[in-house]
Amino acid sequence: MKKVLIGGVLLAASGMAMAEAPGGPNCGWGNMVFQGQSGLIPHLGASLTNGTSGNATFGMTSGTNGCSTDGRLTYGGKEMISSLMGELTEDVARGEGDALNAVAAVLGVAAEDRAHFAQVTHQNFERIFPSADTDVDSVIAALYAVMAEDQRLAAYAA
Repeated sequence: MKKVLIGGVLLAASGMAMAEAPGGPNCGWGNMVFQGQSGLIPHLGASLTNGTSGNATFGMTSGTNGCSTDGRLTYGGKEMISSLMGELTEDVARGEGDALNAVAAVLGVAAEDRAHFAQVTHQNFERIFPSADTDVDSVIAALYAVMAEDQRLAAYAA
């Protein structure tokens, strides 16, 4: 059951990650046509324009249509980590577990580095969770700080 729950959270998180603006914030004819407008209708119109014509995909591969692939897609994972805080705390304390593995995946840690991630976070448990009421923002900041200081994990924190 626990794995199904975490799998569901990861699936939801990956959908949210796809919601970031691939190709940059100004990519596609939809953004050009509806530039400067806000609200549901312009956003749906821009999304439909970009999604049905393939111009955003073309723009990303050709560097046209206001698209750029230089930016880094990000997903902080705050909602997902927040939903797993209790289990994540236990997993970091043990140095293993599904929640810890899920958080590593959301933070972009490659599968071959997740055991090392688990070891490093376990060694820094008190730094990541300095008190019982540590909030998710502090946990995420501490995770990135710990990763940045580790030679093998630093690339994931950049």
